[in-house]
Parts: sequence; structure tokens; C-alpha cells
Amino acid sequence: MASRRLPGSLSKSKSPKLNPNPNSKANHAHAIAIPDPLPTVSLSSPAPPALLARFLQSHLPASFNSADLLRFLARRLHHHPSFTAYDLHVFLWASSSSDSFRHDHSTYEYMVRSLAASSRLDSLRFLLDYLISHPCPCSGDGESIFSCPRLPDIYRTAIAAFARSGCLDDAANALADARRSIDGRPDAVLYNLIIHGFARRGHYSRAVEWYEAMLKDRVKPDTHTFNILINSACRNSDFDSAAHWFGEMKTKKLEPNVVSFNTLISGFLREKKFKEGIGIAREMLDLGFALSVASCNVLVHGLCKEGRTQEAWELLIDFLAKKLVPDGLDCLFLVEKLCEERKSEKALEMVKLLWEQEKSIGVVTCTTLIEGLRNSGKLDAACGLMREMLEKGLLPDRITFNCLLEDLCSCGRTFEASKFKFLAAAKSYDPDGVTLAILAQGFAREGKRREGEKVVDEMLDAGFIKSISMYNRLMEDLQSGY
Repeated sequence: MASRRLPGSLSKSKSPKLNPNPNSKANHAHAIAIPDPLPTVSLSSPAPPALLARFLQSHLPASFNSADLLRFLARRLHHHPSFTAYDLHVFLWASSSSDSFRHDHSTYEYMVRSLAASSRLDSLRFLLDYLISHPCPCSGDGESIFSCPRLPDIYRTAIAAFARSGCLDDAANALADARRSIDGRPDAVLYNLIIHGFARRGHYSRAVEWYEAMLKDRVKPDTHTFNILINSACRNSDFDSAAHWFGEMKTKKLEPNVVSFNTLISGFLREKKFKEGIGIAREMLDLGFALSVASCNVLVHGLCKEGRTQEAWELLIDFLAKKLVPDGLDCLFLVEKLCEERKSEKALEMVKLLWEQEKSIGVVTCTTLIEGLRNSGKLDAACGLMREMLEKGLLPDRITFNCLLEDLCSCGRTFEASKFKFLAAAKSYDPDGVTLAILAQGFAREGKRREGEKVVDEMLDAGFIKSISMYNRLMEDLQSGY
């Protein structure tokens, strides 16, 4: 099988270095060497090349095409802990194994994704050069004058990998290759990847330069482009520029989305520009955009974290009055802050308004508010909220439930506490031994012996009383009016 022999370097050394075709880049002054496989690419040390040759002969047909090679790379080599690091070497060997073999976009796509996913960026740089000198058969091969339609996806994957790793010069070179190789203008997403790469590293001026290059190349920016620039400007505390980008978006006849507004709102609030942040939210509504859960959370969290809980509450009450609050908003954070500031009655008003508009409230939010009302001495309000919770089928945790019952019993309202127990039981809430003990002690303190005995008997039937001495002690407490 002379046609399937591996290159000499692959059969002689354990850490091979292969050189590309000398004609792969006529304008290169020197050949590019493929770097050794990274040890982190495979689960164990790469196998000796001789074993790889036998592996190829065992699993790849004697006469193979690009589809056969793709299956071999994806289903055989990729899953082998000792050979997976050699995927690029096998890829290159395949192109020299037969004069009739040519890689197509499927094998190029696979290799670009494999190298990008494993952060083998040196190899990825080489592969992009190799792609230019060895184009896909559907790119200008005599049958078509157009470039391969999969090239944009190939370059997108490569540019994303470079940008993610901070290799922005390499990302720029890849974009330059894409502009030369792709028919027409590149998609805005290729520029966005580089703009975002600079923005996330705090290089706002470089991000702006690339936006200007985008316009110079006559590529139309999209909403995502401006969202990146708005976010970058806000993180650099350049709010005049952020507002400029927002206006520029409208000039380009692009519709800002929720991300655009949320980015501006959070940026203003982070810099304590509360009036401007709230103004952006109202402008969002004026333009016909609905408030999202994320938008409400950005506003509430931003205001509360700066000690402006009252302002956050007033804003949310205003939105509720105008029926602008979206479904799925759980006001737990605001409820916690209001309860910490002893303003639990305001939190209760907000929860009731949400319920009136048939908005769902989580159990944690309700129990947090019950604790806040109890701590503020508003026992009746806490009981009313607990009753409404149970009627809606929201079952509280045992600690909150038992604490509320104990508060009632301590105030001489054991009958009312007992009614809560029956209401909860009707909603599939099983009282525990602590619940029944609280009621028994409450009836004992109030001198209601008969009712207390019923509770003690219920404890006995439920198995909460483990000994006769414990039973006798509870009965004695009822006798003496504990």
C-alpha cells in the first residue's frame, strides 16, 4: 500500500514536525512548521507514529475520499486517547497520499473546529494558510466561479477562537484572508467578533477603530455591533459615547433591543447616574418595547444596591399600576431589602398588587415577607399572607409555618393557629411533631384541656410520642395549665 505510507517524519520520530507543500504560499519567505501535538489535546501521551500508521491501515479504506476521511477523523481518531492529537498530521498526510484526493469544506470545517475547540492556535494559523493555497474543490475549480459557501462559517469559527484567546492580530489576519476568499462582503459577525475581543479586554479605542474599519469596508453593522460598543463605552465610564452609539443605531435604522437598553441602564446605575438610568427605561417603554424580567431586575438591583430601595419600590409600583410588569418577575431581592429596612408593609402591598394581576410569586419570596412582617410585629398581616399562600397552594417551609403558629399561641390565639394547621393539612401539608407540640403547649397555657388532649392524642397516633413518660408529661402540662 505504497500510496498510503505516512510521511517519513511521521514514521521516524515520536514528536513529528511536518512542513506544508512548498508551493502553499508563494509569498512566504520560509516554510511553516506544524507544531508538536499539545499534550493537553489527548487523554494520554501521543502514541508512536508507527502505531498510528497501523491504525490508519486498519480503519481507513485503501482508496478513500474526503467523506471517508471525515468519518475516520470524527468517529475513530477523535475518540482514541493516544491518536487524537495527530488529527492535523493525518489531515495533511491524506492530501499527499493520492494525486486524486482533495479536501473539501467538510474536512476543513472539522479540522478548524477541532483545533479551535482544543485551543491549538498555532496549528489553526497554519491550517488557514493551507486553506488559501489548497481551496475547497467547489471554489473556482472550473465548475464554479464562486467561492465555497461554507467559507464564512470556517472563518467565523477560527476568528472566534483567536478572539476568545486574546490573539486579536491573528483574528485580524484571518478576517483579511476571509475578505480575499469570500464572494462579496463578509458578514458583520466576523467584525463583531474582533470588536468584542478588544472591548472585553478594555481596549475601547481599538474597538472603535474596528467599527470604523467595518464601515470603510462597506460592511453594514448590526444591532449586536452597537450593543458591544455601548457596553464597552459604559465600562469605560464614557456615557456620552454610549449615548452616541445609541443614537447612531437609530441613524443606521437599526432597532435597539432589550440588550441595548439593559446595557445602558446597568451602565448608568453602576456609575450612580440613577436619573439617566431610569430615563432610559422610560424611553424604552415610549418606543414600544415591553419591559423584560431582566430589565426589571437590572433596575431593582441597581437601585437597591445603592441604598435606593424606596425609589426601586416606587418605580415598580408605578409599573404595576400601568400593568407593565412582565410575567415571571419574582421580587425576592426587593422584598429582602424592604424587610431589612423595616418596610415590610410596602413589600406586602407590592406582592398583593402582583397577585391581583395574576403574577406568580415564589414560595421563598412569600416566606421571606412573612418573616419580615413577624419581625416588624405585624402578626395579623403575616397571618393574612400565610392564609393566602395556602389558598393558592403555596406550601411554606416548616420553620416559617411553625414560627408563625408559635407567635399566635404566644398571643393566646391557639384556636387560630389550629385552624392554620387544618387549612395546611387540606393542602397536603403534613404537620410535624413540632407543630403539634406548639399547639398542645398553647392550649395548655390557655387552660383549654380538652382541645390540648386531642392534640396530644394526635401526636400519639402519628408516632411523635416515643414513650409513656413523655405522654404522661404532656398530659400533666395540660392538667397544670403549663
